[in-house]
Amino acid sequence: MLPPPSSGEAWGGPGPSPPGLPRKTGEVKEAASSYDAHMATHHTYAEFWPFYLREHSKRQTRGLHYVGSIASVVLLVWAVATQNWWWLLLVPVAGYAFAWFAHFFVEKNKPATFKAPFWSLISDYRMCGLWLSGRLGNELMKYQIRG
Repeated sequence: MLPPPSSGEAWGGPGPSPPGLPRKTGEVKEAASSYDAHMATHHTYAEFWPFYLREHSKRQTRGLHYVGSIASVVLLVWAVATQNWWWLLLVPVAGYAFAWFAHFFVEKNKPATFKAPFWSLISDYRMCGLWLSGRLGNELMKYQIRG
């Protein structure tokens, strides 16, 4: 059974809200976490990047991401250097174990990997590269992120 029609104020159009959308603007905040609401609005990587940085606002979260990102690269290089391809199995484990621990227990949010896996992976290495080059602070200030 569909919900009763409404004025369309939640989606900005005339008539009732489309099925699945909240009937009132206030219900958006109640029905969806900030994560889901923000993820639904990113149509380009340029829109996703500031969201990604906000989801990594705590220094400890970023630090655990750096450990995982660097460990995954080291394992990848090691697998190629030794030609022991079993090491490749640990590449995603190393990267995601530290990152997901950080999200669940430090930042207390959902990893962006669940909704945007490709952009999230790119952003993990971009953030790590900016940190290694000493430019991450400027990027955080650009988007008014403290931490």
